[in-house]
Amino acid sequence: MTASLQVPLQITFRNMPRSDALDAHIRQKAAKLETFHPRITSCRVTVEELAKRQHQGRQFRIHIDVRVPGHQELVVNRDHDEDPYVAVRDAFEAIARQVEDAAREQRGDVKVHEVP
Repeated sequence: MTASLQVPLQITFRNMPRSDALDAHIRQKAAKLETFHPRITSCRVTVEELAKRQHQGRQFRIHIDVRVPGHQELVVNRDHDEDPYVAVRDAFEAIARQVEDAAREQRGDVKVHEVP
């Protein structure tokens, strides 16, 4: 990510070997998040290969935790069969929507309704 991140990007691989190619793919996707919100303070990504099932191929879970000022954590979990790149893409698309919504809300572009 760019120098504006206050906390560096953390990428963790669980139950699988670290992949330089997948790591680079995640870094590229994470860098794009800053186009939605310029003040991301942290981004943690976990790529986990789930226990193999007898009749299915590999299965992956992607967990992304992003923090921006003025908000709690923004979190996405995505499970996907066989292709960790598809799981990463889907997870980053979902977190990008949350980051964009948070930025819109902070700019006042979205009215926040009070709960009665």
